[in-house]
Amino acid sequence: MNPRELQTAMTAWRREIHARPETAFAEHRTAAFVVDRLEGFARESGTPIEITSGIAGTGVVATIRGDVAQDHPRAIALRADLDALPMDEANDFAHRSQHDGCMHACGHDGHTAMLLGAARSLAGRANFPGVVHLIFQPAEENEGGGRAMIEDGLFERFDVEAVFGLHNWPGLEVGKIAVQSGPVMAAFDNFDVTLIGKGGHAAMPHQSVDPVVLAAQAIQAFQILVSRSDPLDPAVISVTQLSAGDAYNIIPDRVQLKGTVRAFHSATRDRIEAAMRRTLEGLCAAAGASFEFDYGRRYPPTINSERESAFVADAVRDIFGSDALVTNYPPSMGSEDFSFMLEQRPGCYVKLGAGDGPGLHNPRYDFNDEILGAGAAFWVGLVERYFA
Repeated sequence: MNPRELQTAMTAWRREIHARPETAFAEHRTAAFVVDRLEGFARESGTPIEITSGIAGTGVVATIRGDVAQDHPRAIALRADLDALPMDEANDFAHRSQHDGCMHACGHDGHTAMLLGAARSLAGRANFPGVVHLIFQPAEENEGGGRAMIEDGLFERFDVEAVFGLHNWPGLEVGKIAVQSGPVMAAFDNFDVTLIGKGGHAAMPHQSVDPVVLAAQAIQAFQILVSRSDPLDPAVISVTQLSAGDAYNIIPDRVQLKGTVRAFHSATRDRIEAAMRRTLEGLCAAAGASFEFDYGRRYPPTINSERESAFVADAVRDIFGSDALVTNYPPSMGSEDFSFMLEQRPGCYVKLGAGDGPGLHNPRYDFNDEILGAGAAFWVGLVERYFA
């Protein structure tokens, strides 16, 4: 395939995946679509592609062996994500989601299409002295599919010396790729708080212990934990759910708060968890209430290794020119379960400029097909330069 033909093919694949989204660990059709394309590439190119399906349920790994003679050749991995989000799409174009309550609002359809495009190009060349494993990962959104693949023996079965990931990034100019070492995405923690008071008549609050007022105090106090901490150690505490009561004239017995914490360092997560618990203890002791507190560590921070980041930066300059490289793009307080893979192997996670338009997780978001070619070219160039 020439670049124009590959761009046309990737656009069709991307829109097919977008129209039929599947959420975490349910990506059966998407995984089958990936396998079908990979098998076709092997037939067309005459290059064997070893395909392993069913890792962590719906994960797929495609192995392409270059021009290698040694028994234990060097190997790297490239990763894309398969899953969609549980939300309704507000777009009305022809390839909009056909599944109510499910939408590709983060660009995983495009990530998959770009890695498929890279697979097609690499299979047609296979002129690199090494092995590349293409990881099509399930369940990036909230459910830790990267961790599940690792627990299912990903790196024991496909041992690599480095792993690389890519995400489209609305707001970053088309033609730009952001690369830096250190933290690039935050850790993702969840918390559940139940404040337990004493219910009663709303007209006689003095006979009750009002957990609704206590909840308001807790929400405000949580914000102070960040605003009055080290300003050079960023963190976010967001209460995103509050539920209490069923009637206008009844003070409820309990209130539930749920939310998320984001930070870049393990020590910061430890500090925030301890501070939230102390805050609840103090508020409840003063009010004569009690509480239940559950703090869950979901995803670790995404931290790029220095050596691999420097290599990727050089590769971007070689492939696209120095003007394409952005090295001072700010880290995101969003999270990414590619972090689990970076805990196991050195590597680098980059942001590919997607231009203006609705942001990620927006019901009107759509992946920018204009950048598919750049994404595939980045993957191919990265492989060829890594083994050069």
